[in-house]
This record gives sequence, structure tokens and C-alpha cells, in this order.
Amino acid sequence: MAGKNKNSDKNKKLGNRVAADNRKARHLFHIEEEHEAGISLQGTEVKSLRSGEANIRESYAEEKDGELWLVNAYIPEFSHGNRFNHEPRRPRKLLMHRREIGKLGGLIQRQGYTLVPLKIYFNDQGRAKVMIGLGKGKNVRDKREDVKQRDWDRQKARLMKDLG
Repeated sequence: MAGKNKNSDKNKKLGNRVAADNRKARHLFHIEEEHEAGISLQGTEVKSLRSGEANIRESYAEEKDGELWLVNAYIPEFSHGNRFNHEPRRPRKLLMHRREIGKLGGLIQRQGYTLVPLKIYFNDQGRAKVMIGLGKGKNVRDKREDVKQRDWDRQKARLMKDLG
């Protein structure tokens, strides 16, 4: 196997691997836009993320002084870390262009939107990214409508399958 390239195998394994997922976000919010942001992490946080035990269910993003911050995301301490291990719930800086941050910050303040992290994943280069959704909160009635629509779609699919 002299001609085999080790780097190509490594890239196939890294491609868009999800480290943390917030599936409940789409149930609680109307997600209108999705944005990709980089995330500033310490070394032990990256290793801990790769193990896939992070939790972003209660987290949110906020704009402070022209910067975006991911607040209340839980990335557990790395098991083989030493005294320089990270704090599990520390605020983490999100990396986006200044123009995008300004646009999102304005929508949050003026129109009552919320920035909800949808998932943390590793891209093809092996860098950690956060998918952020710009959403408005749903009320109970909206949630019931979504459940009804989903049930009707399932029944419709069954009927179409039986008929055709």
C-alpha cells in the first residue's frame, strides 16, 4: 500500500461530523434563517467535542460590544486533561464577519428574534463550526398546529403508498 494517501482518509472521517445537536430548537422556535459561525475553543474543548458529549439544548447566542457569544453551552471537561482543563459552561466567542454580526444584533434588539444554536459540527477541514438559527418563539397553538400538520403528512403518505 505504498501509494495510499493518509490525509485523504482523515478528511473523509472528519467531513461534517456533528458533535452536538439541538433538535428541540425547531419545536420551540420558528427558524427563519440559518448562519454558520466559527467558534473560539481551547485545546481541551476541541478534544472533548470530538467525543460527542456536548449539550447545547439550553444555550443561546447574544451580541455584546459588536461580538457574538455562545452562552450556557455545556462542553464537558476532557477526561485526560490536566490542571489547564477548561470550564464546562464558559461563554465562547463566535466568529463571524462584522457586517453579519451587526445585522443579527439589530434583528435581536429591534424585532425580538433569538439566536439559537442548532448544531455544533466539524467541517471538512476539521474545524468546529456552529449553525445558528435566527428564530422567533412559538406559542402553544403553533406547536399544536405543527404536530397536526406532521400527523396529516404521515397519514397522507400512507394513503398514497396504499393507493399507488
